[in-house]
Amino acid sequence: MKREIRSSVLRMHVLANSDSEEDQALKLQVRDRLLEISREIYSHAATREEAVRQTNAHLQLLQEEAQKVVALRGYDYRVSVALENSYFTTRTYGDVTLPAGNYQALRVVIGEGEGHNWWCVMFPPLCISAASEDEAQLSEVLTPQQMELVETDGYEVRFKCVELYEEFMKYLSEKSR
Repeated sequence: MKREIRSSVLRMHVLANSDSEEDQALKLQVRDRLLEISREIYSHAATREEAVRQTNAHLQLLQEEAQKVVALRGYDYRVSVALENSYFTTRTYGDVTLPAGNYQALRVVIGEGEGHNWWCVMFPPLCISAASEDEAQLSEVLTPQQMELVETDGYEVRFKCVELYEEFMKYLSEKSR
């Protein structure tokens, strides 16, 4: 069931150049621009697969637009944008909690990528919706049983041993490469 949830959403992960106030503000400006573009890119996507196809088709545009934001703000940081399979810990977005695990994600690295990061669900678009709309949009791509797993009713259930196990398995798989 959790794997089905992971295969139904596309995440976004933005890493700032550093933890300076300026770099953190720049990260949010890049995020805002990419989310603005993604509304158009995903306007006809009904599934994660369609969203991934559209993202792949627009990777160059996404990278160029992120780079423009950086340049317009007076920085010369290089921006890289790629689709990849990334590990995420359990995360809560409004009233929705997504389980830890590997997810397909648009990863955006600004400069050195050594600052605090920011993440959300790009598809369905939970990054830009109010919490009450999040569940409605997520319920369009998840089954009722999957929705039961992600709805929190005001509290967050975390299984630390499961997260530690999944992090350990991720570590082992990275070491074997």
